[in-house]
Amino acid sequence: MFWPLHRFVHVTCLLLAGLLLAGCADTAYYWQSVSGHVKLMQAARPIEQWLASPQTPAHLRDRLLLAQSIRRYAVTDLHLPDNASYQRFAELPGRYVVWNVVAAPELSLTLKTWCFPVAGCVGYRGYFDQAEARALADGLRAQGLEVSVYGVPAYSTLGWLNWAGGDPLLSSLIHDPDGELARLMFHELAHQVLYVADDTAFNESFATAVERLGLAQWLAAQATPAAQASHWQQAQRRRAFAALTRATRRQLALVYMEKTPVALDRPVLLAMKNEVMRDFRAAYAELKKQWGGYSGFDAWVAQANNAAFGAQAAYDDLVPGFEALFARQGRDWRRFYAAVRQLAKLPAPKRAGQLHQWAKEQQLG
Repeated sequence: MFWPLHRFVHVTCLLLAGLLLAGCADTAYYWQSVSGHVKLMQAARPIEQWLASPQTPAHLRDRLLLAQSIRRYAVTDLHLPDNASYQRFAELPGRYVVWNVVAAPELSLTLKTWCFPVAGCVGYRGYFDQAEARALADGLRAQGLEVSVYGVPAYSTLGWLNWAGGDPLLSSLIHDPDGELARLMFHELAHQVLYVADDTAFNESFATAVERLGLAQWLAAQATPAAQASHWQQAQRRRAFAALTRATRRQLALVYMEKTPVALDRPVLLAMKNEVMRDFRAAYAELKKQWGGYSGFDAWVAQANNAAFGAQAAYDDLVPGFEALFARQGRDWRRFYAAVRQLAKLPAPKRAGQLHQWAKEQQLG
């Protein structure tokens, strides 16, 4: 099974910053965040209880055992945090736990940001209730922004709530293919290694790099041949699609950066943008032919806009730099994490520039 891009590009929802804002004007949003997470925690039970219960279906028992194995591998081989997270399991009524809203102007890929205490400013806003997410999206569209709303199967509380039981494993991802389950667990645990306020691209690219590097290592060491074959076929399509969307982002950025007198005319800029989007969809149609008609990205492509492309950039642009840094550290996970922590001390432009430089050097060989 393959998943649409909203599984590939998923945003961590920082839900509990509102606990620090008892008197703020946005209390309704913080209340839904806190109450939604509390309900999730109340629904979660230790995995050992699920395994011991005769009412637990055999398939779910097998998936929980696999998740425990992945969790142990994350700690022993990837040196990710060993704590309360993913030691409990919760059944959800639907496919997603949170719905994220992202927005951008019609002639820019720069995402609108929302700011929270401690967590800083991020380019998304997450809701446990899909209707509330869509209501915000409607309001943003009324302001002239392009908006994307998508479901998220997991999120991280950054380890801040390990004292209360940590982040639970959810039914929204437990039935995923083996590789998908492993990569999402690695990604969310990576957020507990390091989080930098006000830099979504740095945080998400770091977690994505850990996810990709860790998954490749886990597949080689732990996965069945069938799981390996399934994952690599999926990964090839995902990489090809990611390359196409990166190229499209670059083209859109060039359009929006145009400074010539004719390009400053809004209708001309919109026409240039629409041409880029037509080319993107035509190129995707060609990819589908190569894939024998596979349509896993159709929904994302049909709704692609500046907000969707801008959100994807956070998970994509700095990943090659982190992968290059991992190689520079001898593929040693502890050294890699230490180097990333040092890098995080630099101002945002300098750390991004350094990552781009490492990626360029590795590409040149």
